[in-house]
Amino acid sequence: MFWESLSVILAVALVACQLRWRRRVREDAAARARREAEFRDLQARIDSVAEREKAKQETLFDSMAEGVLLLDRKNRVALINQAVEQLFGLSSDIRGMTVMEAFRFNDLQAIVNRAIKEGRAQGEELELPGLERRVLEVNAAVYLNPAGASQGTILVFHDLTRIKQLENTRKEFVANVSHELRTPLSMIKGYVETLIDGAKDDPEVAPKFLLTIQKHADRLTALIEDLLTISRLESGQIVLNLQPLDLSSLIRRVADELKDRAAKRNARFVIEAGDEIRVPADGERLHQALFNLFDNAIKYGGGNGEVRVICEISAGRVEISVRDRGPGIPPDAVERIFERFYRVDRARSREQGGTGLGLSIVKHIVQSHGGEVWARNEPGGGAAFFLTIPLSTGGAVQNSLPFRETAS
Repeated sequence: MFWESLSVILAVALVACQLRWRRRVREDAAARARREAEFRDLQARIDSVAEREKAKQETLFDSMAEGVLLLDRKNRVALINQAVEQLFGLSSDIRGMTVMEAFRFNDLQAIVNRAIKEGRAQGEELELPGLERRVLEVNAAVYLNPAGASQGTILVFHDLTRIKQLENTRKEFVANVSHELRTPLSMIKGYVETLIDGAKDDPEVAPKFLLTIQKHADRLTALIEDLLTISRLESGQIVLNLQPLDLSSLIRRVADELKDRAAKRNARFVIEAGDEIRVPADGERLHQALFNLFDNAIKYGGGNGEVRVICEISAGRVEISVRDRGPGIPPDAVERIFERFYRVDRARSREQGGTGLGLSIVKHIVQSHGGEVWARNEPGGGAAFFLTIPLSTGGAVQNSLPFRETAS
């Protein structure tokens, strides 16, 4: 009996140990699973934070206006932002390539070599090849690790194209103004010296010389006034006084003011417009723009012809065209005709008079009204100038059917 009881006790003890061991194993497995889940969750949170930081850095990197290119120790592209891709017109991933493989540009490689040799290269100008002139300023420097060993090269690109264009425009403007001022001043000085030398005592010569001096003084005055006007228009110093304006009446009034000048050149105005077309406009400035266009058409219309002015309404705007029957505009000059001081024929322009700023003033006045201006040659000969003015918001256009009026 003793041994049987002992066997039972041992069996029960073994079963109890096995059950306890299994429970312990299950508890350990559950604890291990919890730890693994916690580790995965922590790793996921770390990865999420890292991804967010990486995305933030990439967004910041790509949002920079300056182009940034990072080269590794082997001078291969390690990092590049969107600005560089746009500046160089890159369409594929160049990471891992050398500068020559990626850009095929010897001047850029020379800047990298100079930066590696000297530690940095500052203020280097790089002109990109292509149809349009593009100029970049490049600053390059070698970056080091905490131990002072080179880790690669960083290059920063700044687009100077617009600045260069403005600088060239400024130089051209100064040269043109100097030339335009020098011509009448030289004439005035020459005639004054002649008068001082004795011509003032000649009753036939003196009045003619004085009239010539007056003419060139008036030309100087007109040039200075136009320079001040275009300067104020470009800088936004002129605030337009927008009021409801009857455009048809303004067109007729300007044509009437130039009627005598047109008659001297055997030209006449033919106006096609509505009885009343109202637009929000600064009457004084728009008068100036129309006066310049009409005057140009009279000067360069070839004489013995007509200046046709058509005013039409289309797509929420009023379009005015001024057409002449002159020789037209050379094809290569059509796109430049509204530039300051640009003259198709300089000798003829000076003979006709004017400052060379009239069409540029027209462009700025029309654009300040929210409109557009352009020019083209007419199929049958002559030139046509167009300008648009937006219609008054919610304004009614009355009696807008075109009619024909001839002013001679």
